Amino acid sequence: MDGAALHEVTFRTALALPAVEETQPFGEQSVVHKVVGRMFVLATTLRGVPIVNLKCAPPHAAALVRDHAEITPGWHMDKRHWITLSPGDGLDETMVEDLVANSYDLVVAGLPRARRPIDPGAGRRAGDSDATAGEDLGDVADDLRGEPVSRVEHGTGPLG
Repeated sequence: MDGAALHEVTFRTALALPAVEETQPFGEQSVVHKVVGRMFVLATTLRGVPIVNLKCAPPHAAALVRDHAEITPGWHMDKRHWITLSPGDGLDETMVEDLVANSYDLVVAGLPRARRPIDPGAGRRAGDSDATAGEDLGDVADDLRGEPVSRVEHGTGPLG
């Protein structure tokens, strides 16, 4: 996967998730995706190479770093809890989508229950009744491949 595709898949996947906002708190060179004000994606360019930082559980992060040359401990982040994705043949669209969704789930799980847009353990929105608890999110992966509901045009500026 090249750098442009890495950023495009990351942006599309992040924006398709509930309650996500796109910000640029570090300037035009970086794009941050947050859920309920908490960062779960940082996309930027490091020495001319597009990269993506994602939150990741420490054991999972260690295994990913060990097994994939394109995945390193989080650049400019807590090295145990964040990973950095770089362009390379070892990354594909499905893997990037899964890692972005996993980062989102970790941040949502750390939110107070009343502020969660979804309940990551139960596969439902935090405010849903028990009647909807049995619904599964099996079609979420298919939804992530479609156009996000709120589309921010990328392609202008240094990340485009």
